[in-house]
Amino acid sequence: MTEDDIVVGNAYDKYGSKNPIVRWMMNGFEHSLSSLVDRVEAKEIHEVGCGEGYWVMQWKQQGLLARGSDFSSQVIELAGHNAREQGLSADLFQQRSIYQLVPDLDAAELVVCCEVLEHLEQPEQGLLALQRIVQQHVILSVPREPLWRVLNVARGKYLSELGNTPGHLQHWSKASFIGLVSQYFDVIKVETPLPWIMLLCRAKKNRKKEHG
Repeated sequence: MTEDDIVVGNAYDKYGSKNPIVRWMMNGFEHSLSSLVDRVEAKEIHEVGCGEGYWVMQWKQQGLLARGSDFSSQVIELAGHNAREQGLSADLFQQRSIYQLVPDLDAAELVVCCEVLEHLEQPEQGLLALQRIVQQHVILSVPREPLWRVLNVARGKYLSELGNTPGHLQHWSKASFIGLVSQYFDVIKVETPLPWIMLLCRAKKNRKKEHG
């Protein structure tokens, strides 16, 4: 699915897959993300790049003040449909690019931004936008390279692109991603559920001096 010539949504339905290896990897991702969310004990979560709404609906069902945003109108429409099917309000989801985030509308105690930064032409601008709305903590995740592409090739996918998933413009190793994010947030916990890098970060106390 594309919008404005940009790949949107998931190229592969990883949450609905019956493949036992994919399920094992997704269980690792879900465990890491859930443990980090539980660790900060946040009551309010804004998921930036919420996709079809899977996590926002999970958190909402747990009684958290969860909401989501995504740049794609098609994806937000699908998320709204999924919410209504679960008896939730479609208003949980708003169409907004990461670059357009503003504190008055989007600030939250915990911001979650998973599988987004690798799609951005300007990930540094995306991190600056997240800085503006993170009140306490942010959780970020991206594919761990080159492992991600190696695993795609191993399963015979995207061979002409050397295993690169459609829409992935940025590629980070664990060290390079931590190095990038550390310029914008204080990294306090690193998880590596195969094949991702997931960071729990805290807003920098001196961020206004650094970037303002």
